[in-house]
Amino acid sequence: MAKPKVLFIDTVHPLIGQELESMGFQCDYFENYLLPDYERIIHDYEGIIIRGKIRLDEKLLGKAQKLKFIARVGAGMENIDIEFAEKNGITCLNAPEGNRDAVGEHALGMLLMLLNHLRRADQEVRRGVWIREGNRGVEIQGKTIGIIGYGNMGSAFAQRLAGFDATVLAYDKYKFGYSSSFVRESTLEELMEFADILSLHVPLTDETIWMVDDDFISKFKKPIWLINTSRGKVVRTASLVSGLKTGKVLGAALDVLEYEKLSFEDIDRANLPEDFKYLIQSDQVVLSPHIAGWTHESNEKMAKVIIDKIRKLYH
Repeated sequence: MAKPKVLFIDTVHPLIGQELESMGFQCDYFENYLLPDYERIIHDYEGIIIRGKIRLDEKLLGKAQKLKFIARVGAGMENIDIEFAEKNGITCLNAPEGNRDAVGEHALGMLLMLLNHLRRADQEVRRGVWIREGNRGVEIQGKTIGIIGYGNMGSAFAQRLAGFDATVLAYDKYKFGYSSSFVRESTLEELMEFADILSLHVPLTDETIWMVDDDFISKFKKPIWLINTSRGKVVRTASLVSGLKTGKVLGAALDVLEYEKLSFEDIDRANLPEDFKYLIQSDQVVLSPHIAGWTHESNEKMAKVIIDKIRKLYH
């Protein structure tokens, strides 16, 4: 009897393939395949392992008559037509539990770097420039930090703020009753009234795309520092730049950009506007290439989470 087959569309931690093979699956990975190739073979697979190389849309999934599960090795699911998949009995899995700690640490690191001018100060010292007063920092202690989205990532960030003696407020449209020693549940209006620092931890959906625009930023009572480790298109870059220029946004730490390609492995270099050029030249901005959840440890943790969830499907 032929083994059930799992199609690996992206490279992932080898543990996933090893464990699936021990469970009796045949694992296939075709490094140079493009969308037409997957359309040709997808009918033969019971499972798909993916990160972000292609979109699993209705057209492609409609050809996958044997498909029982899609496992996204990561948190965001925007490259999968979940509604179509679930209507057709396909279980969709992801692994936010695996990279929550990495994202929480990265967001904190970016915030500390931003508040203490470490990007600028490092560059100055390397040039032999020794400026102390001009690089005087701002402490987290005593500030109010607003978190929008209180799932795995938002709660991991709140936990890491626990020792800083700050007030942490969180707003989540779909979650309630989560106040703890780390955070106080808040309305969006309260968060906008009191926050000094805003950190975004929401998925990219029809509701959150371009959520942070001119109107959104204008509703904050105080000037804010902004951290985004969620998805680039949650923030309209033009609005962020406008806020930086007017002083409504004091600084920004961005692990994600609206100009990223689907796979998040690169940015769309052919369409980089003036707003992006402003970001890369500004010493009020800290940037990283979508690596908040991209640690050596999270790579293995996500693999283990995915394997555990697939096992539960078959037992």
